[in-house]
Order: sequence, then C-alpha cells, then structure tokens
Amino acid sequence: MSKSSFSRRKFLSTSLLTTVGLSSIPAMTFANASSSKIIDSGQVRLGFIGVGRQAMGLLNNMMKNPLVEVVAGADIYKIKLERFKQRVAKNYQERNQESPAVSLYDDYKKLLENPEVDAVVIASPDHWHALMAIDACHAGKDIYLEKPLTFTIKEGQELVKAVRSNGTVLAVGSMQRSGANFQHAVRMVQKGNLGKISEVLVNVGTPANPKPYDLPAQPVPEGLDWNSWVGPLPDIHYNEELNPPISLNPEENEKMWGAWRWYQETGGGLMTDWGAHMVDIAQWGLGMDRNGPSEIIPASDSNPLTYYYSNGIKMHITPFDEGRQGVKFFGEKGWIKVSRGQYDTNVASCERKFSNEETSFGAHHVDFIDSILKRKDPVVPVEIGHSTCTACTLGNIAAKLGRPLKWDPNTQEFIDDFEANTQLHYVYQNGYSLG
Repeated sequence: MSKSSFSRRKFLSTSLLTTVGLSSIPAMTFANASSSKIIDSGQVRLGFIGVGRQAMGLLNNMMKNPLVEVVAGADIYKIKLERFKQRVAKNYQERNQESPAVSLYDDYKKLLENPEVDAVVIASPDHWHALMAIDACHAGKDIYLEKPLTFTIKEGQELVKAVRSNGTVLAVGSMQRSGANFQHAVRMVQKGNLGKISEVLVNVGTPANPKPYDLPAQPVPEGLDWNSWVGPLPDIHYNEELNPPISLNPEENEKMWGAWRWYQETGGGLMTDWGAHMVDIAQWGLGMDRNGPSEIIPASDSNPLTYYYSNGIKMHITPFDEGRQGVKFFGEKGWIKVSRGQYDTNVASCERKFSNEETSFGAHHVDFIDSILKRKDPVVPVEIGHSTCTACTLGNIAAKLGRPLKWDPNTQEFIDDFEANTQLHYVYQNGYSLG
C-alpha cells in the first residue's frame, strides 16, 4: 500500500466521518515526549505489549493504515513473540514493502525504553492493564489500551491521573462507539426521538459475574514466564486455559480466548468482558459518560442486577429478546435495540438500515492514529473508559457483597460503607505497587 498523500487523506477522512459530532467530550490538545517527533514524521511507530489472540486482530487492523509502522513486541511467552514477528513480516510482504527490523522483548519495560517506539498497543490480561499503561505514560508513549480499562476501580483512578499529567493520548478499545449502528442508536436516544427514557436493558451474557478459580494445576510450558504473567496477583497456578498454547510448525493458533476473564482472581467475568462494550453504550446513550450510577442492587431470584441513576433511569443487566449481547432503550414513544451488526426499533423516526461496512470497527483504530498525529482525545478517552469500567466493576462488587450499595460518582467512593470501599482495590503481591 502506498504511503501517498491520497492514502493519508483517505484514512483520516474515514476516522472523521465516523466520529464527528458524536461525542460531547471537548477535544484536548496536549504533548508528550514523543509528540514533536511523530508530528514531524507523519508516521507512528507502534510496539505491541501482549501478543496473544486479541493482539493478532489488532495487529492486522493497525497495519492496514499506511501511517503505521510496527517495530516492536513484548510478551512473556516466547513462541507468541515469534508468531508476532512472523505476522509482521507477512503483513509487509503482502503490501510489497520491506519489513522493518522488529525488536522483541520478554519484559515490556525494555520495550518502553526503546526510543524508536512512539506508541504502544496493550493487549495483556486485565490485571496488567494499569501497571503497563501507567508505565507507558511515564515513558512518553501514547497508548491503545484494550477494554476493560483496568482490573480495579482504584487502578482506573490512578491511570486517569497518569494520562492527563503526562499529556498522553490514550484510546480505549471500546470499538462499538465507532460502529454506525451504535452511533445512530445513541443519537436517536439523546435527541429525544424515544421521548423520556425510563429504563435500559443490557445483556452481557450469562452468568454475568465471575466465578472462583477452579481449574486444575498443570506444568508450565517451556518458554512461558509464568511468574511474570501472575505479576501483582496472589499466587495463581498455571492452567493452559489461562494462556492458551499455540504452535508454529504446523501453525495452530489459540482455540479459545484466555479463560482468565471468567474467574474472580484473574478477571471480571462477562460483567467486565462484554459489559465494557454494552454498559458503555448504555451509559453513552443515557448521557452518563464520566459519571455513573448512584445505587446498585445485586441480582436476586426474582430480579436482575439493577443500577439506578440520578436522573431516575434504571439499567437492568439481563438477557432480552433473542438473548444476543446488546442494549435496548425504552422511552415514552417506543424502543431501540442495538447489538453487533444489528439495529431495530418500533419508532418510525428512528428507523435506518446499515451496511456491513458501516457496522464494522476499522475506523476505531484509524481514530487512534489520527488522535496521535493531531494531539487530541480519541473517540473513547481514558475518562470514558474508566467510567464504563467502574460501572461494570460496581456490579461485581454488589454481587460479591450480596447487598445494595450507594455510590457517589463524583468522589468515586461508596457512601458510608467501609466494607464496600475495601473492594476498590486489592493488595498487590510479589513486590509490585501502584504508582
């Protein structure tokens, strides 16, 4: 693919057409240690931290952009680093371009020290998100960070501070915000086409909350630094479902997503995995970005997990209709339902059809690069990622404690509830610290 000015205009216009006018967040201009160099070159040199299954999809999408050069990767599993290097070379070969030298690291901090890296894509397990992203901020690197933003609410608070104090461009991987069907649904709700909103249903899948870690211990495979994978967590024994194995000859990729997502000790379950997408759309539509619920009622035998917002709207975490993960807004005039690749409504003024291209998420990754070059906030900046992640984590905390909770979105603390406030973070182990 040519790096011509035409290609540059084409990619940037794709981003702008998708995101213009849809966010109430004002653009912020800032600079970090790499910004002048990036602006002068018109090119962004990316390093990848965590090169498992999710990173492979991000790699393919990022490398479609002629303004991107992939120069480094870091992981604690040697065979996945080798696959990463081969995938980068293959992408350049398919573009009839010479592949740059790709530096490989078994320690992400060494990658952050590389002056040839302008920005990083972080696709590690959730419990590493905050530490890696905060370190990247201090190293002067811009960041694309997978969702959910962080593992704990306290981590999110500290990451927001690090992003803003270092002038970092941080884009959250909540790519549904770049899908035209989700954008249209939110626009119709916010314009009042449904009338006053009374409630919203959010399906994240079942069971929503994580379960205790119950996988049997297995021998750690050669080339995997398991202690580094565990990091700040209390001792977790290895099972291949947490870090699925691959092979290169013959090539056999992961057969599953990393199961760390589904366990209390290592993830937030479907509540944070799919909630980071669907709760995100719900709060966006309700005008609750950078805000959040004021009360959380855990699920019971007769009622789903329910959030109450200060504007009187209720959000229920529950399957609806055909059971597909999605969001359904209810107003005085009718409803709008939206999910991956789908959109439906019973209100004539809200009707619209979408092509497959319009509901894809490629523009989300273009927006990240565009934001770096223009030194502005991306379509999903850190504060929005944090408010969404917080809402999801609040649901898990309510389920764990088994009682209603009062939350103050401004102070980001539970109201007069010492026990609940102890759940905002956990004690890091193995010598790690936050901040």
